[in-house]
Amino acid sequence: MMFNLTPVPIEVVDFYDDGQDTRHYHFRLHSLENGVEKETLAAWQKAQSGQFFMLSLPGVGEAPFTFTELPNEQGKFGALVRQMGSVTHALFECAVGDIIGARGPFGKGWPMAAMAEQRILIIGGGCGIAPLASVINELIETQNYRQLEVIYATRNSTTLMLNPERARWRHFIPLFNVVEDTAGLSYPDYYQGTALGLLPTVLHSFDTQPDLVLMAGPEAMMEAAAEYLVAYGIQPDAINLSIERRMHCAVGLCGHCYLQDRYVCTDGPTFRWADIRQYQAVG
Repeated sequence: MMFNLTPVPIEVVDFYDDGQDTRHYHFRLHSLENGVEKETLAAWQKAQSGQFFMLSLPGVGEAPFTFTELPNEQGKFGALVRQMGSVTHALFECAVGDIIGARGPFGKGWPMAAMAEQRILIIGGGCGIAPLASVINELIETQNYRQLEVIYATRNSTTLMLNPERARWRHFIPLFNVVEDTAGLSYPDYYQGTALGLLPTVLHSFDTQPDLVLMAGPEAMMEAAAEYLVAYGIQPDAINLSIERRMHCAVGLCGHCYLQDRYVCTDGPTFRWADIRQYQAVG
């Protein structure tokens, strides 16, 4: 099988600071105004919540990011970017209107078809809220669920992310913000503690146990929460996790993203807990 590893040009449309050393970016397929191939646009418009793309900075390198907003008919999409390495440092030096590159979409998204008329619990920790943002938006927009509740956990007020999105979500669904250090924050907008500590309270707020769970965030948090949920009575195949790895090729060739006998870039990044539980620690 032949793969096209050449990035397509994308334009930096806008960005804003959204947490410590974190920005929320909007990009657009640049060639749309210059006759981009219809196949390219169609491929990006098929992106699914939970999939990722490779962001390319010429002369610097590539790094993977998940979609916070899926590509629309104009080819515009969003991503949450935390400044951590050479690629993100270079991106933070870019200005609105600059042209960079991207490849994608890649990987396996969340099981959207299984969510219809279901009770859904979503748990995001830190930057893990990013791969969950588009699925939350889609569920709210379509109201295609029976019950939907969200836990968002982080360390302190400086690490709160997707602030505009979370403010909007609160108008539609129960959103439990839980912060380890609540200095400067107040209850009931923010709970003190951890996602795992708040989990019993949130589970008891469901009219019966959730049918489906989606999680993204630190792997230790997800593993502990998954085991708690299984003990609570939720089946392992109803628990879905997004696993973060440093993808390089994104098409299952280089082996940088091995998870035991699986490739995160092609078999994931979303996995059922039933399929990776035997690894004991997902890391």
